[in-house]
Order: sequence, then structure tokens, then C-alpha cells
Amino acid sequence: MDGEGSVIRAVVRLVDPAGAVVEIAQGGCGRCHEKGGCGGHHLTQTFCSGPRRYRVDNAIGAEVGDTVSVAVTAGTLRRGANLAYGLPVLGLIGGAVLGAQLGGDPGAIAGSLVGVVGAFALAARRSRQPVGDPGSRPHIISRVRDDEEKNVQ
Repeated sequence: MDGEGSVIRAVVRLVDPAGAVVEIAQGGCGRCHEKGGCGGHHLTQTFCSGPRRYRVDNAIGAEVGDTVSVAVTAGTLRRGANLAYGLPVLGLIGGAVLGAQLGGDPGAIAGSLVGVVGAFALAARRSRQPVGDPGSRPHIISRVRDDEEKNVQ
């Protein structure tokens, strides 16, 4: 799965010199219906009702209202998941272990709280930093023609 990424359809809502803002109606990678899909779409619907907007690179010059295909490389998805899920778990466990060594059960509770809050703060800060490799950022790869859109629906 290293070379495999995700491609999802979106509608361009805003264009500026820095890229474009696209609106995606479905959550996850769009492979929920395929064999081996994780079903993450169901989880995103629990926490996020309605369409979501994301900033993406717009090298093809898509315009507001265009339906486009947006690509995200596989490594980016893995790094994002590690940042969002793995780091807080490590902060929670690491804080609890350190806290238990310093203050028993009350220390473990306090340490786990400090660890998870610190991990979430670090994850939030890291998620706002620009990615070094422009190719790993989400980007528009093509416009979707009207006849292609009708075949999918």
C-alpha cells in the first residue's frame, strides 16, 4: 500500500493564489463499499454532519464550482492517522507510567491527563505546520466532466 493513495471527488468553493478550498460531501477515503474497506465513513458521519472543506493545491487551475478529483498520497494518510491517534495514546500511556513512578495511583492519573493534553497540543501544532514535500499535500489532479459525474451517481 506504499504507492497507493486516495482519490476523492470534491467541489471547488474558493480559489486564491495559495490554492483552492474544496468541499467534500463524504468522509474517509471513499472505499467503504470495497472489500477490505475500514468503514471509516460511518465514524466521520458520527462526528461531522454535513460537507467538510479542505485547502488543497490547485496546479491545474480549477475554478469555483468545478467538480474535481483530489489526490492524497498514502504516506500522508498514515502520518495523519499516527498524529491524530497514535500520539495521544502514547502521551496517555507515557504520562501514566511516569506519573505512577513519581506518585503512585494519583500520580498515574495526573500524569496520564498531562500526557494526553500535551500530546493533543503537540498534534494540533504539528498539523498546522506546512508539509515539506509539496507532492505529499492534497492536490487537485483533474476536473470531472459532467458525463463522468452522471455515470458515478
